[in-house]
Amino acid sequence: MRESKIVQLQAAWVTKENFAPYGQVISAAENEKSFDEEDAQLVLDRGIPRFYIMRLRPRGLRFHHITRHVQCTQCLGSVAAMDWLMGVAPPCQAAQPGLEDIVAFRIPGNCFIKLHLGTWHAGPLFTTESIDFYNLELSDTNINDHDTCNLLSTYEREFEIL
Repeated sequence: MRESKIVQLQAAWVTKENFAPYGQVISAAENEKSFDEEDAQLVLDRGIPRFYIMRLRPRGLRFHHITRHVQCTQCLGSVAAMDWLMGVAPPCQAAQPGLEDIVAFRIPGNCFIKLHLGTWHAGPLFTTESIDFYNLELSDTNINDHDTCNLLSTYEREFEIL
């Protein structure tokens, strides 16, 4: 294998508009508000939903694996309202995302993201000692719905979020 190339991605602050191809950004709303398109549009009917808090240790800001889930949507957010980063690519029929489709977002701690079915994602990424994240997916997502592309072996590329 030849030497890999590091692709640097400038992280954009996530907004509802710029994240729309990948999922939804969900922010606080008044309690009396009725359900509408601003709420997380979840697909969790293909198994047993699992909502839990996962403690992640820092993995740095580089990644060469990117994953998708095609059986459920996934929601992620920082429990302690800390900012974090995520690499994403839009859902596609191919077995791997296009290199040019991979982008990065900085997610503030006052919201969470819901990934569309099949959205490729790498992260959460951060540099602090650890962050607890709440995670909503299916109970067997990481066993039966975990399609991963190794970008290093497939494209000889590694990504670094700036």
